This record gives sequence, structure tokens and C-alpha cells, in this order.
Amino acid sequence: MDATRVDPDLGLTSAQVAERISRGEVNAAPEARSRSLGDIVKANTFTWFNGLVGSLWVIMLIVAPFQDSLFGFVIVANTAIGIIQEYRAARTLAKLAVLGEARPLVRRDGVDAEIATDDVVLGDVIVLRTGDQLVVDGVVLSSEGLEIDESLLTGEADPVDKAPGDAAMSGSFVVAGGGVYQATRVGRDSFAAGLTEEARRFHLTNSELRDAINGFIRGISFLLVPVGLLLIWSQLVRANLPVDEAIRGTIAGIITMVPEGLVLLTSIAMAVSVIRLAQKRVLVQDMPAVEVLARVDTICVDKTGTLTEPGMHLRDLVPLADVPDLTALLGAVATSEPSPNPTVQAIADAYPDPTWTVSGTVPFSSARKWSAVAFADHGVWVLGAPEFVLPQDADLLGRAESLSADGSRVLVLAGADTLPDADAALPPVQPVALVVISQQLRSDAAETVAYFLEQDVTVKVISGDNAATVGAIAAQAGVPGADRPVDARSLPDNVDELATVMGEASVFGRVTPTQKQGMVDALHHRESTVAMTGDGVNDVLALKNADLGIAMGSGSGATRAVAQLVLLDNKWSVMPSVVAEGRRVLGNIERVSDVFLTKTSYAVIFSLFTGLFAVAFPFLPRHLTVIGALTIGIPGFFLALMPNTERFRPGFLRRVLLFAIPSGVICAASALTSYNVALAVGEPLSSAQSAATVTLFIVATSVLLQSARPLNLIRIGIVASMVVAFCGVLFIPWLSTFFALSLAPERYSVVAVVTGLVGGVLVWVAALITDRYRRPPR
Repeated sequence: MDATRVDPDLGLTSAQVAERISRGEVNAAPEARSRSLGDIVKANTFTWFNGLVGSLWVIMLIVAPFQDSLFGFVIVANTAIGIIQEYRAARTLAKLAVLGEARPLVRRDGVDAEIATDDVVLGDVIVLRTGDQLVVDGVVLSSEGLEIDESLLTGEADPVDKAPGDAAMSGSFVVAGGGVYQATRVGRDSFAAGLTEEARRFHLTNSELRDAINGFIRGISFLLVPVGLLLIWSQLVRANLPVDEAIRGTIAGIITMVPEGLVLLTSIAMAVSVIRLAQKRVLVQDMPAVEVLARVDTICVDKTGTLTEPGMHLRDLVPLADVPDLTALLGAVATSEPSPNPTVQAIADAYPDPTWTVSGTVPFSSARKWSAVAFADHGVWVLGAPEFVLPQDADLLGRAESLSADGSRVLVLAGADTLPDADAALPPVQPVALVVISQQLRSDAAETVAYFLEQDVTVKVISGDNAATVGAIAAQAGVPGADRPVDARSLPDNVDELATVMGEASVFGRVTPTQKQGMVDALHHRESTVAMTGDGVNDVLALKNADLGIAMGSGSGATRAVAQLVLLDNKWSVMPSVVAEGRRVLGNIERVSDVFLTKTSYAVIFSLFTGLFAVAFPFLPRHLTVIGALTIGIPGFFLALMPNTERFRPGFLRRVLLFAIPSGVICAASALTSYNVALAVGEPLSSAQSAATVTLFIVATSVLLQSARPLNLIRIGIVASMVVAFCGVLFIPWLSTFFALSLAPERYSVVAVVTGLVGGVLVWVAALITDRYRRPPR
């Protein structure tokens, strides 16, 4: 697309905007983070397993009684629940995303106003401020020290100075200065849209948890065909059963091997978690963030806006030289900044602008940590961190250090002969005043830090402020090691050496944006799972490199764009409940995985036993439907939504199989013992199948109890209700007839119950042994 140049002071007129909208020249691009209802229905319905189960369901409806086809209705119900929950989550996220999205400042009819990103049209004049993310491609019309970081697009870490006529790409962000640019490419034609549309496309959970479950299911998939062929051959040829009975037994064996509900339950738990987080005003921009929440062991926080309240106030002004109109000078310096940060804004609020004529500026940069301004009749002045403006002045640095001991931020105002070059070292300057800015600790900061420490999550405070200031605030918040803050200017560049320092220290000051990114990399080098919180443009690179980026809702547009979570109410105190939500979901999914994969384990053994020894399958399909519903599906749904504070650890599949395989072997051995004993004493096949079903239910209930630990009244109540329901199936006549299950006062019934109880005890013993390798060390 091309855009006709317009007056940068006026922008487009309303008529021109309407004309472009009518031509479709708007910044409309498909939303990458969500799916339509149709996509959700297709993704949940047309799956490989639904196709397999659906085909077997149709066959079963043809050859067997209706009761043996109940497994098909369970799949329908599960799929419907999955669609509903995911659609609810998508709608919730869509509503919150409107609050968290970047809103560019557009100039139309000579008036500046913030509008939605999708409302930008071709040719719009957009005003850029520090921290803004560019939402469309364009050309710079005017620049006031405009520096743009294009690292998210090009990988180049150094900011790029932009002059009138230079191109500006969407997806980059302003790190210093300000300016105006005109949109030349919008929507799908913009650089970032073309680059990231496919990469950012919605996905449910591309994570260790999801990958482990899918990997297990792929392994089971390879067994289905040979085991199915073995079953049908043994039932028809060797056992000489009628065709319909052989097909029933084969389908029962295959269906039980498939842990289809586990994938669905994982998706439901994730979707419910997103909805719960949304109720806490936390916007989840990337679904895998829920899993990362559960695995975080280190959280890095910025001091300003996270540990401290968002606002700042000028507390004191310490003159160092006799300068006339010092307050007017400070007011003029502060108001000359095109995009003032909270520190400069505090000075501007304290001292009025004398409206001096500005002849040149160097905007503040987090990397430089100073700004400069030249006035036509009042000289050249530099305002910034004492350590960067006058690094050799020991007396000045000592005074600044003492003033910052209570957590205040200290700046120095110094005079210069000429306006400094933004890319060169500062020329000699003369200090004239120290400016003390007060910051107040959030009332809930100490409580939040204490929660993380109790949960074995290490807290690192990383700030661009003076190390003593950061240490004082961190000490008030209760961060360990706050009495030994580290000045980041002394940090090594080598990642191994930096990783050692990151392991020893917890509070860092004078950190540049590049160093923040390096610190996250160093923590990764220590195999830590890192969450990073931030609100400023200087946090963008670190947020992007962290396992979990968390932005404040009031933060810069660039910060919110790269973060996986956005705290819309700017309350860091919500983080404990956010982390708890992630742990609840992932810990409970591991719980229910225990019972799902136990079922797969015993199903494989049943199928192999039946195929190799050419006996009738020990269960009717309806029997396995009852057991699956009462020991796995129904209780698993409730267990997946219950509280759980255990941190999710790598090795999910190993831990689950360590429990599931021994438990599955015990289940299968117990049920087959009852089955064979009943046949040996002359009981008919139907009675032997009832005996096997009763035994399997008892042992599977023991498995459920073990996976539900630690037990409480609610969990015990859930398991007890499943036992009551099974007793209802056994002893209520019409249910007993419907499911072909009964427990008559015969010898096989005693054997079935006793064998089940023995199996239950063996499961308990096996759990005691495997817990040594599954549970985290205390």
C-alpha cells in the first residue's frame, strides 16, 4: 500500500478516514491468539481418536446391545464439554484483550486521540512516545531524539536513531525520545503481521505436559492395530466364539487402551484456569503460560511499579552550587522531555515550566541513564543517575548514596558547555543539585514476597536504579540478601561467571536493559524456570527471554505485547493466586494422569492375556464403561479442579508411569485371578465377568485413593460417592440387569471381593515404594 503525505500537524481529516475505511485500507488483521467457534468445534470433534472411537461405536451399535455402546456417548459428552469450556475461555480472553491492547495516539483533524489498533487507517499520522509499540509500518515525519528498538524483528539489540524520512516497522518499539510517523502499510501488509501471523497462531498447550501425554498416546496408537488383530483372531479362530461376541470383546479391549479423556481433561483444566485468572483481572495471552506458572522457581521483579507504588514524588532538593532560579531550571529541564518517565514527571509536577526556548535535546534512555537539554538563553544541562553523569566524583556519589539509603531515587543536575552526543561519553559537567525522589513500598509487597519464599520460589530484584536504593526497598519487602545489593556495572559478561553471581545475590541495581536480558539467560544457564515482571520499555528484552513474561496493565504497549500474562489492575499482589492457579491445574492433571494411564496399563494386559490364551474377554464393554466412569472420568473431573500447591517438576511422564505401570499390573492380575477362579469352579461366563468387574472396581478405587492424596473430607467424599454408585449398579435390579452385573451370595463373589481387597492393599504398598522416587525431597 502507499499513502499520500499529509500535514503532520493536522493528520487526516474525518472525510479522508471515512474514504479509506470504505476502501478497506484499515489495520485489520486476524487475531492470532484465538479461534472462532467453528474452529473450536472442528478441533475438538475431528480428532484421530474421535474418528477411531466413533467408528468402533457404529460397529458396536450394529452387533451388540445398546448398553455395550455407552462408551460412545461418553465421548460425545466429553467433546461437548471441551467445546463449551474452550469457547468460554476464548470469549473471556477476547473481552480482557480489549483492555490490555496497545492504543496508538493518532492525530486527526489536528487533534490527538488514542484509538484501537484496528481503527488505524492507511495514511494516519501517529504520535510516538517512549514505550509505544509501532502497530503499523510507516515513515518518520518528525523526530525528537527518536530511538527505536527493532530487536524483536531483526535480532539487533542496539536501538536505531530515526530521522525524518526513515522507515519505521511495526512490532518495534520506542526506547527514547518521541516523534511522529505516517502509516504506509497496514493490516496483513505490515511487516510484523507478515512475520508473526503464522508464528503466533493459537495453540492449546505446546508444553512438556502436553508433549508427554501426546507422546504416550502415540506409543499406544502403535499397539492398537496389532493388539486388535490378535484379539479378533483369538476370539474367532482359537476361542471359536460367535462373530458378534468376538467383535464385542475386541472393541472392549481396544477402547479401554485409549486414554482419550486425558487429553480432553487437560484442555478443560487449562481453559477453566484461564477463566479463573480472568476473574482476577489477569489476561493470559499464551495458553502454555498456565503450565509455566506451575514450574516457576525464580521470579525477577523490577523495583519501580512492582515493589513500589506507581506514583513518585519529589521529596528534597539539595543545592550543590549557587544557581539562580534552580526550581525554574528543574521545571524547564523536566518539561523538555518529550516522553517523561515517572521520575521526570515527578519533577515536572513539583516545579512549573518557565517556558524557556529549547534548542536541542537528548531524551532519557534506560541504557544511558541520563538526558540532556540545551536552552537558547539558559545553557546546557544534564539530568541523570550520579554514577553515570559523574562516575569519578567520590564525594558526590557518597552524598547520593546516603540520600538513597531509605529507598529514595537520587538524580544529579549538572551543567555542560555543549549538548552531549547521545552515542558518545558525556563531556565534563559541573553538578549543581541533587534531586531526591521518594518511592513508597506497596502495602502488599512484603506479604507477596513472603508467599514466594514459602513456596520455594527465589525472588530477584533487578532495577535500573541505584543499588543502595534498590537494596533499601528490597529490605522493606523482606527480600533475602537485600543488605548486599550488587551494582550491575561490576557484573561479568561471561555467562558462566554471571550465572554464579545470580545464584549468590538477589538484589541488583544500575542494570541496563541488555544486562536484564543477560541475567535471565544466566538464570536459564542454572536451569531455573524464570518469571519476569516489568512495566517499562527497558523490560521488554528480558520479558521476551524469560520463561514467563508478566507485564503490568499500565505498562508500555511494547511490554504488554511481549508478555504472556498482563496484570490489568497493576497489582503484583495477585501473583500468589496466579501461581497457585498454575500449580493447581498442573498438579491435578498429574493426579488424574495416574488413573488414566493405570487404566491403559491394565487394558493392554487384558488384551494380551485374552489374545495369547484364547479365552473370552473378561468384560463386556458396558462393564468397562462403568469402571471407567466411576474410577476415572467422573472423579477425575472433580479432582482436576481442586486446590493443589505442589510445584510442577520436569519428568511428568516418568513419574506417572512409575505409578501407573505397577498399579495397572496389580489391577489386571487381581481381575484375571477372580475371572479364572470363577470359571474354574464352574460358574458361567457372565458370573465370571461380574467377578472380574467387581475385583477391578475395588482395586481401581484403591488406585483412585492413592492418586487423590493427600486425602481430605471432600476427596474421600468423592471416592465414597463412586463406591455408593457402583453398589447401586450391583444391587438395584433394573441397573443390575441393564449393566449385566450382580454380586450373588456365591463362592465366586467372596473370591472377587477378597481378591479386590488384597489387590487394593498391594496398590497401597506399591505406592509407598514408588513415592520414594516420585515425590519431591523434603
